[in-house]
Amino acid sequence: MSEGRAPSEQQDEVGFDGRQFARSLPSLPGVYRMLDAAGEALYVGKALALDKRVASYFSGKPTSMRIAHMLSQVASMEVSITRTEGEALLLENELIKSLRPRYNILLRDDKSYPFVHFSAHPFPKVGFYRGSRKVGGRFFGPYPGAHAVRETLALLHKLFRLRSCEDSVYSGRSRPCLQHQIGRCSAPCVGLISEPDYAESLRQAALFLEGRSDALVEQLTERMQEAAQELKFEQAAKARDVIARLRGAQAKQFVEHADADLDAIAVELRGYQACVVVLSFRNGVNLGTRSYFPSIGSEVDEPELLAAFITQHYLQVPPPRELLVEHELAEREVIEAALGETCGRRLRIRHGVRGHRAQFLELARKTAQASLTSRLDSGKLQQQRLQSLTDLLGVAEAPQRIECFDISHTQGEATVASCVVFGTDGADRSAYRRFNISGITPGDDYAAMQQALSRRFRQAAERGELPDLLLIDGGMGQLKQAISVLSELGIANLSLVGVAKGEERKPGMETLVLPDGRELRPGPQSLGLQLIQQVRDEAHRFAITGHRGRRAKARVQSTLQNIEGVGPKRRVALLTHFGGLAGVKAAGVEELSAVEGINEALARRIYAALRGIDEEGMGQEGEQQA
Repeated sequence: MSEGRAPSEQQDEVGFDGRQFARSLPSLPGVYRMLDAAGEALYVGKALALDKRVASYFSGKPTSMRIAHMLSQVASMEVSITRTEGEALLLENELIKSLRPRYNILLRDDKSYPFVHFSAHPFPKVGFYRGSRKVGGRFFGPYPGAHAVRETLALLHKLFRLRSCEDSVYSGRSRPCLQHQIGRCSAPCVGLISEPDYAESLRQAALFLEGRSDALVEQLTERMQEAAQELKFEQAAKARDVIARLRGAQAKQFVEHADADLDAIAVELRGYQACVVVLSFRNGVNLGTRSYFPSIGSEVDEPELLAAFITQHYLQVPPPRELLVEHELAEREVIEAALGETCGRRLRIRHGVRGHRAQFLELARKTAQASLTSRLDSGKLQQQRLQSLTDLLGVAEAPQRIECFDISHTQGEATVASCVVFGTDGADRSAYRRFNISGITPGDDYAAMQQALSRRFRQAAERGELPDLLLIDGGMGQLKQAISVLSELGIANLSLVGVAKGEERKPGMETLVLPDGRELRPGPQSLGLQLIQQVRDEAHRFAITGHRGRRAKARVQSTLQNIEGVGPKRRVALLTHFGGLAGVKAAGVEELSAVEGINEALARRIYAALRGIDEEGMGQEGEQQA
C-alpha cells in the first residue's frame, strides 16, 4: 500500500484543481481522502480506479447539493493505493472510524455485543456476558441487545432450571436459594441434582439456543411417554410442561426454516435523520431487533446508507450467512467478498426476496419507522427543532401546539382529511382527528380542505383549543382556504404556513409559503424544517390510513360468512380453533394460517376483512376517528 498527496503547486488562490490532481493518479484500486484548508477530513472514499473516480467529482456539474457543498471546501486530497478493491473497502472503513469525516455516514463503534454464556464449571452458570471471549466456557450469540439476552435467559432458567449465581455465591450455599423455591434452579449447590442430570439439562438448553427445538421436543415427548408407561406421572408432567413452553417459544419465533441464519436490514430516512434496524436470526432462533442511528451529515439515499452500514457494522460483528436488504447495492459483490474474507465463509446479500424473508424485511421496516419516530420525539432534539422553527418563522415564542392538515383520496373516492397535533414533547396522538369529507365534487382538494378546517375550528375558539401554528400540506391555493375559513370564523393571530413540495419532491427541498406571499427555502439541514417535515409526514400517513379504512369498509363486509373462500367447513374450523369469533378477530395472519384448510393468502384476506381494511393497508394501526 502506498500513499500520495496533492502537490502544493496544485493548490492556488482559485482553489484545489481536482482535474489536474486526477490526471496524476494511477488507474489502480485505492482510497482517497478529501481535506479542507485546516487539513481535516471531509470525505473518505474507495475506488477500483482512482483516476476515474476522483475525476468524476470534478468533471461537469455536481450530482447533488451535498456534493457541490463538499467540493467547495476541498483544499487538498490524499490517496492510498491498495492491491484489490476489497482491501480498499477495509481501509476505507478503518479511516472512516479513525478520521470521522464530516460528509461520510458514521456508525457509532459499538465493540461489545451481549452473549449467553455457559461458564467453565462442573455445574456451569448460565448468564449474561459482554466483553472479550477469552474467558472459558461456551458462548451463544451475539444478540442484538441486552433485552434479547435477558428474555432468553429468563426462558432458559424457567425451562431447564439452570443456575444463574456467581461461583463465589454458589460455593458458599448451605441451603437452596429463592431461585430454587420458585422453580428456576435445580439447586446443584446443595446436591439436589447430580452432575450427569445437570449436564443433560445443559445439553437441552444448548439444543434450544441452537434452534433445534423440534429435536428437543421429540426427545422430551418420548421420555414423557416412557415415564407415563412406567407410572412415573410426576416426571411425565414435568416433561409435558417443558414441551408446552417450548411450543410457545417456537410460536413466538415464527421462522420458516429451523436453520435460518440471517439478518433483515431496513432503513428509514427523514431528511438528515436516519435509523437502521437489524432483525437477527441465528440457527432458526429469533434474536430480536436492534436500532442504529448513524450520523449522515448530508443528503444520502437508502442504498448508499445501507452499503455504508453493512460495511462498518459487519467488520465489527461476525455476519450471518445471509443479509436481506430492500435495495440493490451497487457494490454488492465487493462487499460480499470483503466480508466473506474477514469471516472465513461465503456471505450473500439478497434483495427482492419473497415469502417469510419478505415478512422479516417488513417487520424490520416497521420497527425502523417506529424507532425513528420515537427518537425524533425525544425531548432534547424536540426542543432544538422547536427553537430552530421559532427562528425560521421569526415569531416571538416557540409554538406550544402545532396542527397540520392533509387530504387523502383515490380519484375522489372516500376522501378523508387528517389533523395531527404536536406539542413540545412531540406527537400528541390522543388529539389526532380525521374528517370524512362528503358533499363536494370528487377530487376537489380545496373544498375538502375548507370543509375539514370549518369543522375543526367552528367551536375551537370557545373550547380554547387553538394551535399556535397551523401547517397546511400544499401551496398558496390550500393556504388561501385556511385564511378564508379562519377569517369567516373571526379567528385572528394564528400563525399559518403552507408546506409545498420542493424540486422533484425531494425531502428537505420544501418551500414554506407564508400568508403575505413570502416563500422560505431553509434547506435540508434546517432543524426547523425537519420538524415541519415530521409533522407533515405524520399528517400524510394518518390521512392515508383513514382513507384506506374508509374505502375498504365500503367494499368489504366484516363477517366470516361474506369472506370469499370461507365456506361452512372453514368457518367451523376457525371458530373451533380460536374458541369463537372474538378469537378469530384477535388472531394474526400467521396464527390464522395454522388452521387446517387456511393458506396464507386466505389468512390475509380474513385478517383484512375482519378489521375493515384492504390487504394493501394491512399493518397500519387504528387511531381515533372524528
